[in-house]
Amino acid sequence: MTLRIIFMGTPEFSVPTLRALREAGHEIACVYTQPPRAAGRRGLSEVKSPVHQAAELLGMAVRTPENFRDAAERAAFAALDADVAVVVAYGLLLPEAILNGTRLGAYNGHASLLPRWRGAAPIQRAIMAGDRETGMMIMKMEKGLDTGPVALTKRIAIGPDMTAGTLHDRLMHDGARLMVEAMAKLEAGDLPLTPQDEVGVTYAKKIDKGETRIDLTRPALEVHNHMRALAPFPGAWMEVPAGRRRERVKVHESALGEGEGAPGTVLAGPDLTIACAEGAVRLLRLQKAGGRPLSAGEFLRGTPLAPGTVLD
Repeated sequence: MTLRIIFMGTPEFSVPTLRALREAGHEIACVYTQPPRAAGRRGLSEVKSPVHQAAELLGMAVRTPENFRDAAERAAFAALDADVAVVVAYGLLLPEAILNGTRLGAYNGHASLLPRWRGAAPIQRAIMAGDRETGMMIMKMEKGLDTGPVALTKRIAIGPDMTAGTLHDRLMHDGARLMVEAMAKLEAGDLPLTPQDEVGVTYAKKIDKGETRIDLTRPALEVHNHMRALAPFPGAWMEVPAGRRRERVKVHESALGEGEGAPGTVLAGPDLTIACAEGAVRLLRLQKAGGRPLSAGEFLRGTPLAPGTVLD
């Protein structure tokens, strides 16, 4: 026996779970994803989400509602007569009519150790805060934001230099395997549910463009955590002197360094070592606007930054 599933997801993070459920033999009644978005410099073309593209390649039906306020859209969801909805980074808050619109409810794959980091950006916020551990959780959804009871958990250590991109990929694949396990247990009537602890609740608000600039007046550990939390996207950035002008540069990889000086000062040492308020950071991989990511050595050959140069 297999489950009849409505799958709801949008970014690349969701795709392995969709594929894994299909490979496990479940029937995907329909895939819901965010509508195509304007792309290109002038916004003249529309791009389908990674989930939309994957679903079409697999021959699955796709729906892209803007929301579920329309009674006809809610009725279409109910008419699918599904056993369960599986939600992974869909990007829309679901009304109770959708959460309760299948026989067994809706289950979400969330990339944190709930109740820590409920919300939109749990991977980035965990690294930014210096957390040493995170994980994937399968939870049964209810009306509140990531407040439902937890079914299964997979814990993952966050290394001291791990970037959000590396952690994203690890959680993406672990989450797919965990959701397949959860659906097998649900089908067998053996999926445990444990209410979340209300102690230790934190919220992972969406990353804002205004917080992507690197602040070298902060301690080195905070600067390092900030840079790796935003790598590779949207990217933490600073300005460096380039002749008579200053050029924006993103940092894709960093590490804690040795030395001290006025914040922002280039220090003598390996790679590109920059003084912070306390300690220093080494910039290992950088990217100019419109260019490709370069190692520190490659970058310095094209943009020499002598010790004593001040960055901001």
